[in-house]
Amino acid sequence: MQAAGGKLAGKVAIITGASSGIGAATAKLFSKLGATLAITGRNIENLNAVGAECATGDDKKPLIIQADLTNEVDTKRIVEETIEKYGKLDILVNNAGILETGSIQNTSLDQYDRLMNTNVRSIYHLTMLATPHLIESQGNIVNISSVNGLRSFPGLIAYNISKAAVDQMTRCIALELAEKKVRVNCVNPGVVITELQKRGGLGPEAYAAFLEHSKTTHALGRPGQPDEVAATIAFLASDDASFITGATVPVDGGRHAMCPR
Repeated sequence: MQAAGGKLAGKVAIITGASSGIGAATAKLFSKLGATLAITGRNIENLNAVGAECATGDDKKPLIIQADLTNEVDTKRIVEETIEKYGKLDILVNNAGILETGSIQNTSLDQYDRLMNTNVRSIYHLTMLATPHLIESQGNIVNISSVNGLRSFPGLIAYNISKAAVDQMTRCIALELAEKKVRVNCVNPGVVITELQKRGGLGPEAYAAFLEHSKTTHALGRPGQPDEVAATIAFLASDDASFITGATVPVDGGRHAMCPR
């Protein structure tokens, strides 16, 4: 599923977690498809680098907002600065998230709270603030969840719970906003080659082994690339998906359909 060229022309989009990985790939693709961007993240150097790759002239240079989505003041500022600069909002891509490992035996409440605050609460807050503007534009939301929201895997309990919550939030908001002509959908990636697992605690050798193992846990025999997920995000954000809402779309090489053997 890919959006055709220019399908996002005239649209204003906020993309969170845009400093690397899927968020960065989405920002670059949205820019190619004609969208005007506000990109956010915590790493300003990476954000500036992504912004430079998106820019096609001064009029297309993204609005860069360094922000921590667990900080309520920062979250409010993302929406306020976007509306102040562009006057509207058409698309919200809730991509920012973290991963940490742990089971019910060793995941602390602090760790649980950190995952839920970043992966769920921040999405709820930003969406709540953006909703009036999306109703006005009859825009749409694309949330980035995980195959972990669809399937259960041991050793990632808090992360799994957070992503299942994102899936349910997507369906709830889709139903609540349908009469306002605002669509809300969710993308559920499998293992994608980004910094997510490394930031979650995997060292170089463990990460290499994890990617090798991923060849057996994904039906297509490999992990995915950020631009493969970005293509589906762009499709859902475009008018090509005008009759799709409340969907959770796996982009996971078939992992959601796999069973251990």
